[in-house]
Amino acid sequence: MADITIPELGESITEGTIAKWLKREGDPVRAGDLLLELETDKVNLEISAETDGVLASVLKREGDTVAVGETVAVIREVGAQSGHESAAAPAVQSAPAASAAPSAGEVAAHAGEAVPVAGADPERDSRRQDVMPRIETHPHSGRQAANSAPAASPAARRLAREQSIDLERVKVRDPFGRVYSDDVRSYRDTPPDRKSAAGAGSAAESRSEGTTAAEYGQPVERRRMSRRRLTIAKRLLQAQQTAAMLTTFNEVDMSAILELRKRRKESFKEKHDVSLGFMSFFTKAVVGALKAYPLLNAEIDGEDVIIKKFFDIGIAVAAKEGLVVPVVRGADRLSFAKIERRIGELAAKARSNSLSLDDLQGGSFTITNGGVFGSLLSTPILNTPQVGILGMHKIQLRPVAIDEERMENRPMMYIALSYDHRIVDGSEAVRFLVTVKELLEDPETLLLEG
Repeated sequence: MADITIPELGESITEGTIAKWLKREGDPVRAGDLLLELETDKVNLEISAETDGVLASVLKREGDTVAVGETVAVIREVGAQSGHESAAAPAVQSAPAASAAPSAGEVAAHAGEAVPVAGADPERDSRRQDVMPRIETHPHSGRQAANSAPAASPAARRLAREQSIDLERVKVRDPFGRVYSDDVRSYRDTPPDRKSAAGAGSAAESRSEGTTAAEYGQPVERRRMSRRRLTIAKRLLQAQQTAAMLTTFNEVDMSAILELRKRRKESFKEKHDVSLGFMSFFTKAVVGALKAYPLLNAEIDGEDVIIKKFFDIGIAVAAKEGLVVPVVRGADRLSFAKIERRIGELAAKARSNSLSLDDLQGGSFTITNGGVFGSLLSTPILNTPQVGILGMHKIQLRPVAIDEERMENRPMMYIALSYDHRIVDGSEAVRFLVTVKELLEDPETLLLEG
């Protein structure tokens, strides 16, 4: 037997959630085969088999939270036996000669909701039914008639508590009457009229089903937050509670950058095989301002201030699973083309959910661009332990006074700097943002000075 355990996941990550099983009980596996996808606070990881054999039992179901080092499945090494024959063997060995209740071995085989996670195998199921004892069940629930208190997995009990669901009302499919989280979810998604017919329909259950909320008299929907969303919520709240966060604003005339991009766009694309976007200009401007005001490139450690002598710039990316901040490392040493290419690679990995932990760890300052979604002005929240974050916004034509007599419509962008006032004074923050503005309004300086 070989246990499948959750490996070390990296700095500060101690647990994850099983997002998807790629194999099911009874499936043959080879060393290197992918077994499951694990969702962590930062990235999704794939865990593979380290030995050949048969996936004998799945101890944790999709949606269960697992800790580093915890066993989630067992692989049984086999010789010439097929996967189906091997899968049937433990059922024969663990089944008692005759019994009205499951044996300890059978219960252990189902511990942690050890049931197939994807589809069913009729051939294997028919063999199991031949060797398993027949149990008289309740006509509704499939539970043992003599068993007054429903047996349920820890995950099912936790989900039932969260959703305010009475386990007695849940219809189960397990031949031994054990309730699993899939049964609870199935009950949760059952229309209210069908629940009433089955004798269910309390006000608490109606709220958990996402039907009419009694206190409001309006339809609502209840969704469980993903692990990443929970982590984002926790970190943002922590940033607001621990940092003395302030935001200062300015605006940038984007005329020079737009004109430069218009002139150089085709030749830049032809030479470097990547488009010249706005992010390379902002990244270079931020690096220049950080060199002038190094306390914005620092963090607080107890009573010490750690000033970073490197410029790893985080770029916030909106992905399907939530906001992520991959890091462009050594941005001060990269050309415009390399910055654009690297940002493009990281954004593509974020949208395909293939970022690695190394892509996300570290970072000394963050840039976020709400303008791509139409945001005109916002106050970005710090990406702790960093003490500064720059917010970009929508470019909008606005009338600008050229002198006392002339007005012109110019492409303007509001920019915002949120900073930790514990180590960054207001005057320093304002001057930092003015430096960013000046560098962006004279982009040839960025190109010439690198």
